[in-house]
Amino acid sequence: MSGNIFDISDPLDPRLADYRHLRDADIRRSVEGDEFLIAEGVAVVQRLAASSLEIRSVLLTPKRWESMGASLSHLNCPIYVAEPEIVAGTAGFNLHRGVIASARRPRPLSLDAVFDRPPLNGTRHRLAVLEGVNDHENLGAIARAARAFGIDALILNSMCADPYYRRAVRVSMGEILFLPVVRAEVREVVDACAVRGGQSWALTPRSDAEDIMSIGSGSFGPLALLFGAEGPGLSDASLQAATRCVRIPIVSDVDSLNVGHATAVAFAITA
Repeated sequence: MSGNIFDISDPLDPRLADYRHLRDADIRRSVEGDEFLIAEGVAVVQRLAASSLEIRSVLLTPKRWESMGASLSHLNCPIYVAEPEIVAGTAGFNLHRGVIASARRPRPLSLDAVFDRPPLNGTRHRLAVLEGVNDHENLGAIARAARAFGIDALILNSMCADPYYRRAVRVSMGEILFLPVVRAEVREVVDACAVRGGQSWALTPRSDAEDIMSIGSGSFGPLALLFGAEGPGLSDASLQAATRCVRIPIVSDVDSLNVGHATAVAFAITA
């Protein structure tokens, strides 16, 4: 092959180092660190190719190259084409989707940088603030919903999982790659919204919380929507720090919604 397209016949080829041990989370954390991320699957890799991220390389089977070549033709990174057994031997499992890519992670953003951008809905910034959400599938689902409903940024506290882990990127359908992500503690976000004339709403299933459906949009500044992890929910400190505690009305004999579903409902209501 020619140009930036290379035929690979050895699963131990050093050029494929980014794609080894994909199922070992500990190894992946030590290999990827804060440097790069992995995108897997046709739709996700196509979203990566459409993003502004610097792509390090793409690895795919000949069949996938035939179907995806046109959508990847603008890339300047190395594109490695290998038979399915070579790809499986590299990744450590049978990659049914037949395509995977690595890219440099987005640069971390600050809260100030988020507020310096115009709000997506034209009226106020809306921030999704997560506390202790350590399930990658939930993170991916939340990121996808945040993008769908025009959330301005995803704020993760220090107890949240890596939003750029392969499973989170895949479940988000690649939308996490287009969503500003900030690492900050809940109180920091609450205070940042307050000084800008905004509010923070803590989502909780508690019966004494306000019905989010009955609250008007108001004329205040930025809105931070606070969500806790499955099970424990938000900490008492975060519930107390919030401007108000709100709940999504559901039938009385159901305890709560999955956090991914709850975020989507809250994003839609406050859009």
